[in-house]
Amino acid sequence: MGTSHTIETGGSTLHGYFSRDYAPVLTVDPGDSVRFSTLDAFWFAGPYTGGSLDDRPRSEHHRQGYGHALVGPIAVRGAEPGMVLEVRVDEMVPGDWGTTVAGGWPSVFNERYGEVEGRTLQSWELDPAAMTGRNQYGHTVALRPFLGVMGMPPAEPGEHSTTPPRSHGGNLDCKELVAGSTLYLPIPVAGGLFSAGDGHAAQGDGEVSGTAIECPMERVALTFGLRDDWELTAPAARTPAGDWLTLGLGDTLDDAAYAALEGMFALLERLHDVSRRDAIALASVVVDLRVTQIVNQVVGAHAVLPRGAIAES
Repeated sequence: MGTSHTIETGGSTLHGYFSRDYAPVLTVDPGDSVRFSTLDAFWFAGPYTGGSLDDRPRSEHHRQGYGHALVGPIAVRGAEPGMVLEVRVDEMVPGDWGTTVAGGWPSVFNERYGEVEGRTLQSWELDPAAMTGRNQYGHTVALRPFLGVMGMPPAEPGEHSTTPPRSHGGNLDCKELVAGSTLYLPIPVAGGLFSAGDGHAAQGDGEVSGTAIECPMERVALTFGLRDDWELTAPAARTPAGDWLTLGLGDTLDDAAYAALEGMFALLERLHDVSRRDAIALASVVVDLRVTQIVNQVVGAHAVLPRGAIAES
């Protein structure tokens, strides 16, 4: 049984870049759990009450140029490059408000939609008990909260944008990483230096407007582990239902899809002791290929192996 730690969110525990040069705000042992809250991705100080999105008050800790509001970094004792960080999501409770934006800034997807100039903003009232959200137009949706950003900094020095996802995590925006899931990431730097944020109360595969229901998280609980028996080169995950996911990233959806499949072929070889060619054949029969997100400069896809899809004789 590990130790449970709490991070008080604010001041030095908040940052808007990934960097191996940031000192950890907490060091834990494998098996330890960490509890914290998060701001929403925009660093907003409260719910939308009208007016311009750009004039909306932000947290006092926001600085010009910051990306997503991240909590951390958290160091894990014994973590070294070449090992795998295991992040079990134990709890994920959203706040009571959220925001979704569509259009209004230059991007590949907004240019394709023809919505660079115009913008709409939906303000959501969230009910964490009922797990529903209702926008100002009366549309009600089911909530399935997760963190869009969970990851570690690149090995290169300096400050790195939080926008593009990387092989060691970050802005993955994978909606399957809800409470009960486990994320596996290759470790790029000593200690890992894990950070998290970007609460999403609900999101569809693709995150097609560039935002989900962006929200603060009232409570997040994660448990950390280390593995040295897995040569992992890209993110993988296990869902609460026991499905396996392998995540692929690339400049195009084709690149991301093939990267996700390479991860799945390797996983099938590992799980079922089969050749690569047999893994490809099995994947064609039982694995689903999905779009994770198309809006983060580097796009993502994930391959899904449902639990029990391959029964052993």
